[in-house]
Amino acid sequence: MAGEIDLAAPVYVQAPMLAPPGGHYSHACSGAGLVFIAGQLPITPQGERLVNAAFEIQAAQVLENVKQALHAAGSGVERLLQVRVYVDDIANWPAFDALYREWAGASRPARAVVPTGPLHFGCKVEMEATALG
Repeated sequence: MAGEIDLAAPVYVQAPMLAPPGGHYSHACSGAGLVFIAGQLPITPQGERLVNAAFEIQAAQVLENVKQALHAAGSGVERLLQVRVYVDDIANWPAFDALYREWAGASRPARAVVPTGPLHFGCKVEMEATALG
């Protein structure tokens, strides 16, 4: 029927401004009017892992990666519904929150922080998100 959402047809998105995924996944997947952003690490578009960079530099790259994945999937920061942020040390949370506040602007999606200890490749921060398409 016209206007129905096809729940059986996910769209897998590879963002052209991001390094290719390092495993069997997509940067984003959309369906049923939603966009799901895979966990983004501080990896540059050229594939450089910023593992030795300061936390703030890593966090800025993660936020940029999430933004690029959202745009590639036809969404944006202003359409975020929920984000989950993984940090290697909860002491880094205030620095992340300050950068996030500027990045998110008027958008105030639901959010969780998960202190994890070491992340993949030794990164200090990772973020995943859900948004409207």
